[in-house]
Amino acid sequence: MQRLLGFLSLVLFLPFSPTRLTAQSTSADAAHAAALATDVVWASPRGFDLTMDIYTPESGRESYPVIVMFHGGGWLINSNAIMDQPAAYLAGHGEYVVCNVNYRLLGDLNNTVTMDEIIGDAFGAMLWVREHIGDYGGDPARLIVTGDSAGGHLAAMVATQGHRLTTDTFSAPAFDFRPSYIPASGLPAGGIEVSAAILSYGTFDMYATALSGFETPGNGFWQMGGAEARGFFGPDVSVTDQPEFYRAVSPLYNVVPGSERKYPPLLLTVGTEDNLTTPVSIRAYRDKLTDNGHTDLIYWEHEGRPHAFLDSGSNAFLGTNFTDDAVPALDYMLAYLNERF
Repeated sequence: MQRLLGFLSLVLFLPFSPTRLTAQSTSADAAHAAALATDVVWASPRGFDLTMDIYTPESGRESYPVIVMFHGGGWLINSNAIMDQPAAYLAGHGEYVVCNVNYRLLGDLNNTVTMDEIIGDAFGAMLWVREHIGDYGGDPARLIVTGDSAGGHLAAMVATQGHRLTTDTFSAPAFDFRPSYIPASGLPAGGIEVSAAILSYGTFDMYATALSGFETPGNGFWQMGGAEARGFFGPDVSVTDQPEFYRAVSPLYNVVPGSERKYPPLLLTVGTEDNLTTPVSIRAYRDKLTDNGHTDLIYWEHEGRPHAFLDSGSNAFLGTNFTDDAVPALDYMLAYLNERF
């Protein structure tokens, strides 16, 4: 795993320079244009401004279902810019408002951000969208969460663990999460609820990820993110001494029976050639879900594609590009959503 992380640090997330979209966002063959509000500040946890870009289809509907999107990058690199093209595509080819979200990375705030805070950012973004998306043509009663890689982990936490909210700190025994944005009316009694979730090649076992060397210098993502390698939860928590912290942020270890809590419809996607979040690992999460009675679930493999097939731009080493690799997956996702909305 350490060798693979080092390899991916060198070649998978090579720097790219997407053209940031302004004013309107659409591709030449889109069904309609989409208005774009950029860099909307939605929270400032510990003084760190968090933003999102919001795309609203210009197709004449009074309101639209809302897709909230979290980008990948190992919780250490990238911004929502890497999802510019997928976000624009979904808004321009589908009838959905799309919120492309920035969250804190582990290296931010002098390398002090913890994994529970990142999850709190994802939860906070959902609460902000629910409260404010009507101003952008979105329907807060029809929220869809999606993400890829690290963003897939965050989307899974939203979809299945969104009831674990607190205004207090992340601590045993509950290990609940404090959202970065809390509405003036307080936390919703029922937690965060979404109407569907699309989880693309997500990391669902954070405990195994840590044991495999993520927190060590052998994981080049730390260097790429400009931070010194450390634990997900800072210097006072380690995977060997406090494994319960790591399991608490792992969707795999927190699946409950469907009779106890009903999860939203789920679409799980992965490339058949993904060597980081392998099809085997995604199927393990799928099987854990179905074994617990969560049957409104579709598993889809993107034939011949590696990790990060949804990224904007292109990757010369992997031979992938947005048009050939992301677009077929996005079309599959739109077909999935259109059947439900």
